[in-house]
Amino acid sequence: MALLNRIIVDWVLDRVEQLGRLALNQSPQNQLPKIMPWQLLRQKITNDPYYRFQSLTELRIAAEHGIRIDVNTATVDDWLRLPGISIHQARLLTQITEAGLHFYCIEDVATALGTSVQRLKPLELIMQFCFYDPDSLTNIDRIPLNTAPAESLIALPGIGPVLARAIVRDRTSRGDFCDLLDLQERLSLPNALTSDLLHYLKF
Repeated sequence: MALLNRIIVDWVLDRVEQLGRLALNQSPQNQLPKIMPWQLLRQKITNDPYYRFQSLTELRIAAEHGIRIDVNTATVDDWLRLPGISIHQARLLTQITEAGLHFYCIEDVATALGTSVQRLKPLELIMQFCFYDPDSLTNIDRIPLNTAPAESLIALPGIGPVLARAIVRDRTSRGDFCDLLDLQERLSLPNALTSDLLHYLKF
């Protein structure tokens, strides 16, 4: 009797599994691969220019994908992407560079924050120390994306006549862009172009 019950239970379970596969129209060979949590994290880090890194592992993933923060042109939002940087520290670092001072190495950043180099060393993975002619930095006028005509947008790096018209058309039909991420999502811009536009636009 116990054996008969076991056979019936096995048959029912097998039948339920078969029906489930039919309902999904999938055979075991055609099942879609599962997306692992680390793959989702990787996608989020590479696709969101405002993503705030939570760990050294995330910084490594960002560095592997070429994500860098130029410390001498970084905004408050850029600094806040780094784990352990407070809003006060982000504002301080931004004020220093806006005043015309430059950071030449991680030691300079540590000195400005009054902290140890060892504490900031892990962040160096995505920090980039670029040097600019002071006059060139002051000559960069950020263009207001939500009011600029197509002719002004064409002057920006990577924006040609077609994209400039698309920006104006989308802005007119769907309303103002909230921020750089909104612009990227609405027009499906590549990450490299979005990064290039970061310091040329204001919202």
